[in-house]
Amino acid sequence: MRINPEDHGKALTVGEVAERSGVAVSALHFYETKGLIQSQRSAGNQRRYHRDVLRRVAVIKVAQRIGIPLAEIAGALSELPDGRTPTARDWKRLSARWRVQLDERINDLTVLRHQLDQCIGCGCLSIKACRLRNPCDELSEKGPGPHI
Repeated sequence: MRINPEDHGKALTVGEVAERSGVAVSALHFYETKGLIQSQRSAGNQRRYHRDVLRRVAVIKVAQRIGIPLAEIAGALSELPDGRTPTARDWKRLSARWRVQLDERINDLTVLRHQLDQCIGCGCLSIKACRLRNPCDELSEKGPGPHI
């Protein structure tokens, strides 16, 4: 899509935002219902988006890709002033917060991977060594064999 310099300040239609961001129209509508992005309504009751929505959508997609829940993304975006494109400084603050969570998940997955090696082939999934299916062997009180 070629941008006409005369259209620089013009609001974008939902189709234009979808095309420029690579996000489906239905996803944009969903983001709007969740308060992640905002639109104005035209005289014909059609959605029109300010151009800052493109950067907001980019932030949403990156955050989703690293596993940040939409509710948390909405909370972070709500801290930004309305009508302003998120800046590099905003992104640095958001990404620092999310980096801690991502590091914790990486650590948890690494531990899980090592535990998985110990679990494969045990069969009963309720022995004390099985930390995946039965942490702390809580099911042993119900007797031998699987209970779930």
